[in-house]
Amino acid sequence: MASPVTVVGGGIAGLACARALASGGTAVRVLDRAHRPGGRMASRSMRGGRVVDIGASYLTASAGTPFAGVVAGWVERGLARAWTDTFAVAGPGGLERTTTGPVRYAAPDGLRSLVADLATDVQVRREHTVEQVRPGPTVDGEPVPAAVLAMPDPQARRLLDPATADLLLGDRAWEPALAVVLGFDRRDWPADLHGAFVHDDDVLAWVADDGDRRGDAAPVLVAHTTPAFARAHLADPDAATPAVAAAVTRVLALAGDPVWTTVHRWTFARPTEARTEPYGLIDRIGACGDGWSGPSRVEAAWTSGDALGRALATGA
Repeated sequence: MASPVTVVGGGIAGLACARALASGGTAVRVLDRAHRPGGRMASRSMRGGRVVDIGASYLTASAGTPFAGVVAGWVERGLARAWTDTFAVAGPGGLERTTTGPVRYAAPDGLRSLVADLATDVQVRREHTVEQVRPGPTVDGEPVPAAVLAMPDPQARRLLDPATADLLLGDRAWEPALAVVLGFDRRDWPADLHGAFVHDDDVLAWVADDGDRRGDAAPVLVAHTTPAFARAHLADPDAATPAVAAAVTRVLALAGDPVWTTVHRWTFARPTEARTEPYGLIDRIGACGDGWSGPSRVEAAWTSGDALGRALATGA
């Protein structure tokens, strides 16, 4: 029996690619090194089993696009909810104003649950680490009709030979971030905070009210750091937690300190620049995901994977 098209990476781009291939009648499998699908739409169980989003903070959907239809389906089934179109803007000295934009969607069971939904009826092999993808194409020496790398460029480059990597990926820089979860004994910030973009701060870039976005009012904040601060603490992210907690307390003018914390390191959180191309494809080796199809966001990752899957299914 011939091997199926192989998608390496079980985030939203990889699952969107796999579903597009399957809908076109192409046999496909997803290989993912993690315990469960999600990628950078990661959610982690914390105190009492409550799930907290530690990767992407929300998603948006441009009107009239295929992804908007996917999101509408999630909302209809209760998997996603319209969260807010308004966030605060803060500086080192505290909250300054609010800003409005598109509706941001969140998920009551964490954003990872949306990726898990895409994995329904898709062959996903979990906890499977791929070592190399080579021209042919082959995946760890096994010939496949096509191979897709749905992951950040630096991770994809590790699997490819240098010549293919240069042609397929080019040379984009990626920024790190630390996501620090802060649990409090009570909510001590404005009820309409939702989240805050932080500018000109050495530590903070963004703070999300996780209880607000999840809809359960839990006294939990998730802070994302600046790239420079994360870069200085990649070797020991736990050591960064006190400075992040202090910055959140300062910016939001909180009266008390968190009673528990945890931190997650994202070595490749986002690309420094977006590509206009929807995906990369050379000799049946493809790349898709964050930063293809436009600015770094969930919608772009899904759109990239879906476009690549459709192209492979039709032989484009």
